[in-house]
Amino acid sequence: MTEPQVLLWWADSELAVAGRLDALTDDDLAAPSGLPGWSRAHVVAHLARNADALVNLLTWARTGVETPMYPSREARDAGIAATAEELPEELRADYAAACARLAVAIETMPASAWTAEVRNMQGRTVPATDVPWLRAKEMWVHGVDLRAGLSFDDLPPAFCVALVDEVLGLFAGRGEAPDVTIVAIDVDRTWGSGTARVEGPVTAVAAWLTRADASGLTGEVPAPPAWL
Repeated sequence: MTEPQVLLWWADSELAVAGRLDALTDDDLAAPSGLPGWSRAHVVAHLARNADALVNLLTWARTGVETPMYPSREARDAGIAATAEELPEELRADYAAACARLAVAIETMPASAWTAEVRNMQGRTVPATDVPWLRAKEMWVHGVDLRAGLSFDDLPPAFCVALVDEVLGLFAGRGEAPDVTIVAIDVDRTWGSGTARVEGPVTAVAAWLTRADASGLTGEVPAPPAWL
């Protein structure tokens, strides 16, 4: 079974984004999001189709029948584009239904199936227990991209610590670790050993590493590598 803390991050992220989405008008959905070239509707569409993609992984884990997240990256992109073109009421209903399908899949997973291995979007083999974590990342970060009032400051600090750990590990694995010492002043965590010192709350560190937003940090802050 996946860790209770991760399940809480996932559940809280779904509630937080749903609340922000409910506050948007239909006209708001057509406005730009925080992602270049994407409207808010595109972000909602991506989150809906991501929910279904993660249901595929849980189906794979439960049945043993290989069920990739998406048939291909092209199919993924086409699905997002088509969903974003839905009428606002259809998009909202589509999103809510997709989130509900994922919730049922997570909550009804047999304990024995959680240890099954599946492949994520990057082609890396991961245990099914990673699925709630994958969803929490999508929801919290893209919830900020929605530009609906959610900011990195609203994200759980412990979630951001785990996110920073993962992102810096990814950069290190690619030989792209920033040459800095990063100090999260609110959670007593330090990463790296570079000469330059970057300081700020861990939520700001997460915003910098995932969205190149250094506004909450002090020091000589370099541009980070691309996250994904």
